[in-house]
Amino acid sequence: MYTISFTKEALYDIEYIVLWYEEQRVGLSFDFELCLEAGLAEVVRDPENFQKRYKKVQIRFISRFPYGIHYVVKENTIVIIAVFHTSLSPKNWSKRV
Repeated sequence: MYTISFTKEALYDIEYIVLWYEEQRVGLSFDFELCLEAGLAEVVRDPENFQKRYKKVQIRFISRFPYGIHYVVKENTIVIIAVFHTSLSPKNWSKRV
């Protein structure tokens, strides 16, 4: 069984994304949050199932939205280090490792 934790930067990423989607259309942020939660649930169920992109960083892409959950596994903890738009350079999130 894995536990999940978030870096401060990852929480900031999520907050920024949620606020941005809510500005675009009322309720769209809720849709994003549901898709994010589903992606996180899949990561917790089987964290080794998703591709490694940089060093030990793995990514689970979120359905319906162009974002990836970037995480590392440390023993029994999944550490979410970023939730980044797919158009952003890996250099942006690789500095967080």
